[in-house]
Amino acid sequence: MNINMIVYVLGWVLQLEAALLLLPMVCALIYKEIWAFHALGVAAIIAFLIGTLATLRKPKRTSYYIREGFVVCALSWMVMSLIGALPFYISKTIPHYIDAVFEIVSGFTTTGASILSDVEHLGKGLLFWRSFSHWVGGMGVLVLVLTILPLGGGYNMMIMKAESPGPDVSKMVPRVADTAKALYKIYFLLTLAWVIIFMLSGMSLFDSLCIAFGSAGTGGFAVRNSGMADYSMFSQFLITIAMLMFGVNFNVYYLCEKRKFKDALGCEEARMYLIFVLSATLFIAFNILKLCGGDLIYSLHHSFFTVSSLITTTGFSTLDFDTWSQPCQMIILFLMFSGACAGSTGGGIKVSRIMILFKEIGKELLVLIHPEAVKHIRMEGKKVDKSVVASVNSYLVMYVLIILVSIFIISFDGFDFVTNFSAVAATFNNIGPGLGAVGPVRNYAEYSDLSKIVLTIDMLAGRLEILPMMILFLPRTWRKGN
Repeated sequence: MNINMIVYVLGWVLQLEAALLLLPMVCALIYKEIWAFHALGVAAIIAFLIGTLATLRKPKRTSYYIREGFVVCALSWMVMSLIGALPFYISKTIPHYIDAVFEIVSGFTTTGASILSDVEHLGKGLLFWRSFSHWVGGMGVLVLVLTILPLGGGYNMMIMKAESPGPDVSKMVPRVADTAKALYKIYFLLTLAWVIIFMLSGMSLFDSLCIAFGSAGTGGFAVRNSGMADYSMFSQFLITIAMLMFGVNFNVYYLCEKRKFKDALGCEEARMYLIFVLSATLFIAFNILKLCGGDLIYSLHHSFFTVSSLITTTGFSTLDFDTWSQPCQMIILFLMFSGACAGSTGGGIKVSRIMILFKEIGKELLVLIHPEAVKHIRMEGKKVDKSVVASVNSYLVMYVLIILVSIFIISFDGFDFVTNFSAVAATFNNIGPGLGAVGPVRNYAEYSDLSKIVLTIDMLAGRLEILPMMILFLPRTWRKGN
C-alpha cells in the first residue's frame, strides 16, 4: 500500500476543493451575504492549508494499483465531504455537523436527499455551493483532478475504474488524462448549453445555473421551497429533457463529437433506457389521469417529468408522487433501482447491469433445455466477458446485503417499512426523495444521527459502486506490499 501517494492525491483533492469554493464565495459577495462569504472562506482556507501540507513533498514511489485506486477514491469523497460541510456548520444554517455532512454528501453524490424543510434560508451563496456540489460530483471528483493534474504513468486508470459508474470502464482515447479531459469538455459544454436554454425559457441566471448543476449531475437539490412546482410547464419540460440527456452514457456524446453517428445510435443500453422511460411514462400517465382532472396533456407532462427524474436518479419533483396509486409506486420503485446508463452521471443499478442479468438468466434457461448448447451474452454486438458477468452478480449480492443491513439499522427509529425501505433505496441509488415520511414534500430530518450516518454511507457506497467503500473495511487492504 503506497500510503504516501494516497496522502499526496488527497492533498490535491483538497486544494481543488479550496479552488471550487471560490465560486460560491463570489456568489455570496454578489448578493452581499458577508456571513456566507466568511463561512465559505474559512472552509476554503482549511482545505487549502491541509492540501498544501499533504502535497509539499511528492512521494518517491508514485505508482499505485487497483487497491490504492479504490482507497484513494473512497477517502477523497469522504475528506471532501467533511470539509465541504463546514460552510453550513460555520454559518449555523445547519447547526448540527452530522446534518451538514449528510447534506453535502447528498450533494457530492448527486443524491438530493435533504434534512432541510426551508432551503431558502440558506441564502444564495450556500444554495449555490449546495447545487454546485452536484456538478462537481456528477462526473467525479478524481476525474476532475486527472483533468487538471495527470498523476503519472498508466496507473490513472485504476482511479477511473474506482470512480466511474457502471460494470465496465474503458478509455475513450489512449491516455487516461485525455479521456478525463474529453469527458469534462462534453460535460462542461452541455451544462453551459442548458444554462443558456433555461435562461431563454424565463429563469433567472441564478436559478438557471443551480438547476443546470442539478440536471447535469442528476442531483436534485432545488433552490425554492416549492421544488420545481413554481416553474412554467415549458421550463419543466426543458428540465426533463436535460435530465434524460445526462442519463445517457457519455460515450454516446463522444461518438457524436467524432461524427460516428452510426455507432452512437446503435447503443443498445441507450435504446433500452428510452424504452423504460416511454413505457413508464405512458403507464403512470393513464393511471394518474383522474388525479389530473382528466387532462391528458397535464398527466403526460408530470408523468414524463417524474419518470425522467427518477430513472436518472435526479430527484426533482413537480407533484407529490407519494399520493399516487400502488401500481404507480411499484413502477417508481423499479425506476429507483434501475437507474440510468453506465457512464452517465446517474445512479442506481444501471440499465446495462439489468440487461446483462436478464441475458444471463436467458442463457442459463437455454442451457437447461439444451445442455450442449454454446451461447454467449452479447452487448452492442460484442461478447460480454465472463469476468464482467461475474462482477455484475457479485455487485448485486453486495447491493442486496447492504440494503437489508441498512434497513435493519434504521428500523430502530420507529418509521414504517415503506418509509425505511424507500429511504435506503433513495439514498443508496442516489435519488433523494422516497415514499412515506421521506416523500417528495418531506425530508430526512426526523431520522436519528445513527440513521443519518448509515444513509450517508449508503449515498457514498451507491455513488462509488460499493467496492471502494467496502475495501476500506478490509484489514488486508492496509497491509504492506501489493
